Amino acid sequence: MEGSAPLLSTFGCRLNAYESEAMRRFASRAGLGDAVIVNTCAVTAEAVRKGRREIRLLRRDNPEARIVVTGCAVQIDPDSFAAMEAVDHVVGNAEKMDPSTWTGLARERIGKTAVGDILSATEIADHLVDGLGSRSRAYARVQDGCDHRCTFCVIPQGRGNSRSVPADVVVDQCRRLVERGYREIVLTGVDLTSWGGELPGRPRLGNLVRHILKLVPDLPRLRLSSIDSVEADPDLMAAMAEEERLMPHLHLSLQAGDDMILKRMKRRHLRDDAVRFCAEARRLRPDMTFGADIIAGFPTESEGMFANSLRLVEDCGLTWLHVFPYSPRPGTPAARMPPVEGGVIRERSARLRAAGRAAVDRHLAAQVGREHAVLTESPRMGRTEQFAEVRFASDQPVGRIVPARIGAVDASTLVAG
Repeated sequence: MEGSAPLLSTFGCRLNAYESEAMRRFASRAGLGDAVIVNTCAVTAEAVRKGRREIRLLRRDNPEARIVVTGCAVQIDPDSFAAMEAVDHVVGNAEKMDPSTWTGLARERIGKTAVGDILSATEIADHLVDGLGSRSRAYARVQDGCDHRCTFCVIPQGRGNSRSVPADVVVDQCRRLVERGYREIVLTGVDLTSWGGELPGRPRLGNLVRHILKLVPDLPRLRLSSIDSVEADPDLMAAMAEEERLMPHLHLSLQAGDDMILKRMKRRHLRDDAVRFCAEARRLRPDMTFGADIIAGFPTESEGMFANSLRLVEDCGLTWLHVFPYSPRPGTPAARMPPVEGGVIRERSARLRAAGRAAVDRHLAAQVGREHAVLTESPRMGRTEQFAEVRFASDQPVGRIVPARIGAVDASTLVAG
């Protein structure tokens, strides 16, 4: 039986958002409805700063509330968060997904710090969330952690090693979500394409995708969150071509487009690998669109190296860019490399974002006059198969997939008409 819900502030990725919804339910059931929970991110130094600022603001606005702080920034540096006067409890990433943690907090059986060794975690909690997102789209966490050690990244310190939810558990959750009326499910994880690596038989992500689509025939749409293209297995590629219910939209963890920078990042692909992957995916699925993460100003990046990353937008046919100005993360190898000057990083970030905006404009303009199957998220808004936003002139039934002819583009939104 759930009581009143705590106030939650979430930073970072979709996985954090998923876990915040789980914590909301754990805390409510434990009787912590008057708590304030901050779920932090550590992907950049700016994300950590924003988390700290949010904690202070929440304390100012909620002087009597119990403030619980968790997430990757806390997992990596629990002592500094515990030292903040505004914080009552710091909780680790494994502990936050354990209902007994919230029961213990409610009964005052847990002290200020409850943060374990995330690298010792060998399983992923299977507390499933029925319906995070909109009333139309839900997210299913199928994987957590990462076994790779990119030189700029602290996420393995915050998330631990790769762990996967067994396929039968994922299928059960997808069935339940469809029964609750969700028309699209997004598979999410820290390193999604590593799914299955530690499970019996070492199944691959393509196997999971096929499994879901076969055993949940009433699911209209399955979508993938961020993937590492170098880990895309043959069955996943075949599913792109053969499974219309697998959406033609992939967000790629590319990070850079220059071979030397990729090597210094300790990535496992080269520039040509990314270009070939995008060409092959688009050959298999001509309507495929791509998003990508790209870092601007990685240490030692010259103007020529940056130009290679900038050209990746055209060479890969990228549409939706997530641009990250490089910021050093303590304890990572990249933090010890010769840095790029801050003004140069900001200028390169701006150029990448401008290229991204131009790519979005081209993609949207090409949709005018075309028919799309649009999943409605509100009476006047929905999204295409490629995740472009569509605005309607009249109310539509929410949570339905409706046909729409695109009549115009207004800023970054398609207009049905």
